[in-house]
Amino acid sequence: MNVSSMFSAYLDFIRIRFLTMLAYRVNYYSGIAIYTLNIGVYYFTWQAIYGGQGQLGGFTVAQMTTYVAVSWMARAFYFNNLDREIAADVRDGSIAIQFIRPYNYVVVKMMQGLGEGLFRFMLFMIPGMVIALLLFPIKLPTSGTSWAVFLVMLFLSFLINSQLNIITGLMAFFVENIDGMIRMKRAVVDLFSGLIIPISFLPLWLQSTMKVLPFQAITYLPSSVFTGRIQGTTTWNVLGIQLLWLVILLIPIVLLYRKARTRLFVQGG
Repeated sequence: MNVSSMFSAYLDFIRIRFLTMLAYRVNYYSGIAIYTLNIGVYYFTWQAIYGGQGQLGGFTVAQMTTYVAVSWMARAFYFNNLDREIAADVRDGSIAIQFIRPYNYVVVKMMQGLGEGLFRFMLFMIPGMVIALLLFPIKLPTSGTSWAVFLVMLFLSFLINSQLNIITGLMAFFVENIDGMIRMKRAVVDLFSGLIIPISFLPLWLQSTMKVLPFQAITYLPSSVFTGRIQGTTTWNVLGIQLLWLVILLIPIVLLYRKARTRLFVQGG
């Protein structure tokens, strides 16, 4: 298969996943309501925590409101179940067929995740953000550059989160059941990415630890740019952090994938 045919095939995986998600789009209407409810709960919780204070943890009330809204709606875009899908492929034996096909299995999963992400962006994140704008006092960036950088960082958030999911999913080749690992990974990502609580609210020693882990690159850094807490040349620094983790996480993926192909253990099929 030549390069152009391979590229076209990968694009087809994006298209097919998008159309598959479109067939079940009714499920996402309830998802928009749930995410909006989450934003509302966190909004009123933080309002009570601030208690009239002008600033807390480096965030003003307006910035915190915007941070909460954009963080949850960003999650609507970058979230996927690639880890569970890989584990299911290993468990039912279909992974053996995937390995003999003329394409890279990991790249295919990433393309499928991107197809789902595009669906979530257009039919989940954008409508959800519009509803949040109508319900809560969210302050949007006024600079076109800020919007452009945020969208780039949002895409990198998707890639980094998907890489973590793929790493977790590939562990199914070495551990028969990774359900507990998947649940633990999701809890860690939600907490340490800054989704539940901004990293600046954590103890200083834990903030220092977070700086050498990839989780802040998923939610905290993009949302901080969106709220205006990170501006100017610092914006390019945090963008560089995302790109750095994008490259670093490729290493365990390549190593795990190569090792997995040499010790495929099918549990079913």
